[in-house]
Amino acid sequence: MKAVTWQGKRKVSVEEVPDPVIEQPTDAVIRITSTALCGSDLHLYEVLGPYMNAGDIVGHEPMGIVEEVGSAVTNLKRGDRVVIPFQIACGQCFMCRQGLQTQCETTQVRDKGMGAALFGYSELYGSVPGAQAEYLRVPHADYGPIVVGSELPDDRYLFLSDILPTAWQGVKYANVPDGGTLAVYGLGPVGQFAARIGTHLGYRVIGVEPQAERRDLAARYGTEVLDLSKDLGDELREMTQGRGPDAVVDAVGMEAHGSGAGAFAQAAVGILPDALAQKAMETAGVDRLAALHSAIDAVRRGGTISLSGVYGGTADPMPLMTMFDKQLNLRMGQCNVKRWVDDLLPLVEDPADPLGVTDLVTHRAGLDAAPELYEKFQKKEDGCIKVVFQPGLN
Repeated sequence: MKAVTWQGKRKVSVEEVPDPVIEQPTDAVIRITSTALCGSDLHLYEVLGPYMNAGDIVGHEPMGIVEEVGSAVTNLKRGDRVVIPFQIACGQCFMCRQGLQTQCETTQVRDKGMGAALFGYSELYGSVPGAQAEYLRVPHADYGPIVVGSELPDDRYLFLSDILPTAWQGVKYANVPDGGTLAVYGLGPVGQFAARIGTHLGYRVIGVEPQAERRDLAARYGTEVLDLSKDLGDELREMTQGRGPDAVVDAVGMEAHGSGAGAFAQAAVGILPDALAQKAMETAGVDRLAALHSAIDAVRRGGTISLSGVYGGTADPMPLMTMFDKQLNLRMGQCNVKRWVDDLLPLVEDPADPLGVTDLVTHRAGLDAAPELYEKFQKKEDGCIKVVFQPGLN
């Protein structure tokens, strides 16, 4: 089969690799019909290379058709249409029963001290072959896959794999009071959905984004938008009676604009041999923190910051005096997809499409276009906001 593979920093290629097969009784194999490029994939493309191996299959936002199931899988049958959550969870352990599927005790990557295994996401999360491919082996298919209907197009359901529940969890974690104000930093795919969800839930939403086309898209859904500026905190306070927004969703993460020292440190680690680079990242790694530090400055006293953007540093400098003095609340973490599916399925199937799931994709192509579109997405060229690969397209 064809698959998108990691080959080095800022380099992916489409290769012929062996088709996946059933390895455990709880496995399934699906034929992928749509699979998306996520902002988190860019962290592998740029920063997390020391944990990758040439030939690793990437991608973690798929849906498709069940081709084969293991002997212990009774909830699926050949021909079912399914969305696959990006994390691999058993559904039976203590953590899964708490709705914390990203901490699944069955699939935790204990040798790296990390949570549940993820599709296509480096040694840190189990080196499980990813989903930007024609076929995918799905471990724990007796729990993970989300069976969906056959009438609506893929775009209605695809984003249940990651970015839609990630945005939903981010807004829920933000704990915005009724009628309150939510600021969303970063209007990439997760930020777009977070802003739309905030509006849907009745909040005033202010989006912050340096790219004009992303601001324009958010504005179509009722978001007030601001460009990134050095006076951002003052601007937000002026818009909110001098206090700042009640909550901020940081949908930017470790590669924020305006973080020169963090960018330098990430680049320096990137030139080390992998073993040394891993050690450096695990003991002294830093992120680009401009967005997070700005959120800490801007949010009102007693407010909440919810981190949906991925951070990977272990030695990040944080303004704890300010955080303590302002009595801030901080929520974060990978999204527990299946915890939120029952809330989201009625919205994605609603004929009115209240969250605009059919109005996000800007680029659609076959797998062969992956190298070009990874570069375009990273550089934010050609208005690239969300990429979906469809293996059947030329």
